[in-house]
Amino acid sequence: MTPVQTALIRASWAKVEPIQEAAASLFYSRLFELDPNLRSLFSHTDIAKQGKVLMQTLTVVVKSLDRIEQLVPAVQALGRRHAGYGVRAQDYDTVGAALLWTLEQGLGADFDDATRDAWGAAHGTLASVMLDASAAADESQAA
Repeated sequence: MTPVQTALIRASWAKVEPIQEAAASLFYSRLFELDPNLRSLFSHTDIAKQGKVLMQTLTVVVKSLDRIEQLVPAVQALGRRHAGYGVRAQDYDTVGAALLWTLEQGLGADFDDATRDAWGAAHGTLASVMLDASAAADESQAA
């Protein structure tokens, strides 16, 4: 992540923060539209509370982008937990698509190509860390 990408993410997130509840609702609606099978992962979850957790997590990530190495252990733990929930590798792409779509809906014209690319890079980095941790957890369970 470049300093410019970090600045773009922070500036755009500042515009999303006031509409977090609506953004979370849009995100999960889009996620389940893109892959209805993912709904089963949330069958025992209060989706409104989950939306708040998602927004809080994104806020922490956005604030920590210039110290990403400090986030890695928490992101790895998140990846291991998600593996336990049944999240598959391809689900990370669906989540990324739902996130970008949600940001586009919430930000409108402010979600330009550079901002989209910055968010895509951030998601890609974090998803990669989560997937690596998930794969390592799977390997240790198989051994």
